[in-house]
Amino acid sequence: MEIEVDNIEYNPGKETMWWGTLGTVRPFQPFHPDVDAHQIYVALDNKTVDVMTLIRILINRTNAQRQDIAVAYNDLAQKDLNAALKKGLSGPVQELLLALMMTPAQFDAHRLRHSMEGLGTDEEALLEVLCTRSPDQLRDITVAYKEAYGRYLENDLISETSKDFSKLVLAILKKEELNTPGEIDYQLIDQDVKSLKDAVSGKKPDSAPWIQVLTSRDSDHLNRVISRLEDLKGEPVDKTIQNHFSGDFRLGLRTLVHSIQNTPLYLAQRLQACMKKNAVVRGIMVGRSEEDLLWVRVQFRKLTNVSLYSTIQVRFQSTLLNLCLNRCLPLCKTNLGTCTVL
Repeated sequence: MEIEVDNIEYNPGKETMWWGTLGTVRPFQPFHPDVDAHQIYVALDNKTVDVMTLIRILINRTNAQRQDIAVAYNDLAQKDLNAALKKGLSGPVQELLLALMMTPAQFDAHRLRHSMEGLGTDEEALLEVLCTRSPDQLRDITVAYKEAYGRYLENDLISETSKDFSKLVLAILKKEELNTPGEIDYQLIDQDVKSLKDAVSGKKPDSAPWIQVLTSRDSDHLNRVISRLEDLKGEPVDKTIQNHFSGDFRLGLRTLVHSIQNTPLYLAQRLQACMKKNAVVRGIMVGRSEEDLLWVRVQFRKLTNVSLYSTIQVRFQSTLLNLCLNRCLPLCKTNLGTCTVL
C-alpha cells in the first residue's frame, strides 16, 4: 500500500502543498487530552503494560497535543508521564515514546548532547541537527539544552570541536539571515559569489568567507549563489569543497551546502547511509514528523527505488512504521493500490 506522489518536485522554502502540511503527523480531531490521559493511565497501570494503546495514542497526536496529555496525566495520576513511561517500558519502544514526549527543542538538544557524550564526537549527528534548523529553532534549542543539562551548548561545541570546524559550527549555531528574505539582491549575490570564488583561488584556501556567507543568508539567496558559483567554476560546489578543504571542516561545509540545496534529499541520503543505526533513524523520523517527512520519503524513494516504509519494515518495529505512515492516507486522492512512497 503506497501513495503515488513521486512526481512532486521539491522547492526549498516552498514546501506547502494542498493539504497544508508535509509532515506525517497532524492535529488529531476530536482531541480530548483528559480521555487520552485516562487511557494511558489504564494502559500503564496494568501488570502487563498495554503497549499498543500507548503507541496508538502518542504517535497519532502532535507534539503540542502530547504536552497537553502530559499535563492531564499529571493531574490524574499525580505523577509524571515520562517517569511512568520509563518505568513501564524498555528498549526501542521506550526510547521512541520518550522522544515523542519531548518538545522539538528538547529533542534536538537531547540529540546534540548525545552526539557529544562519551569518547569522541559524532560530527555527522551534530551537523544534522545544526544544519537543518532555522535561527529561531537554534535559539530555542540552546535554551532547552541549558535547561536540560545545566550546560551551555556553545561551550560544549567549543570543547568538542577545533580550528575551522569549531568556527563553522559556532557560526551555524548563531546564524542570522542578514539579507532581506523574499528579495533578490543581485548585487549581494555577485558579491557573495566573488567572495567564495576568491577564497579558493589562491594556494591556500580561505575558510572565513565560506563560513560567513553560508551562515548569514537565507536558502533562496544561497541557492542562487551556489548555482552561479557552479556555472563560473564549471563544477558542482560539492567538488569545489572536496578539492579545497579537508577533515571535519570539509564535512561541515558539505553538510551545510547539501541541507541548503535540498534538506529532504540530504535527510534521505542520511537515512540510506545510517539505516542500521536506530538513533539516527529515530531522530529523523521524530524530528521531521510534523515538518517534511513526506518530502523525505519521496526523496528516499527516488534515491533508493525502495520505499522508506518498506525499508523500515525490514529493520525496525511497528512503532516507527506507524510514525512513517500515520497521516498519509487522508492526504492523497489516488487509489491506495497505486501508492509508491510508503
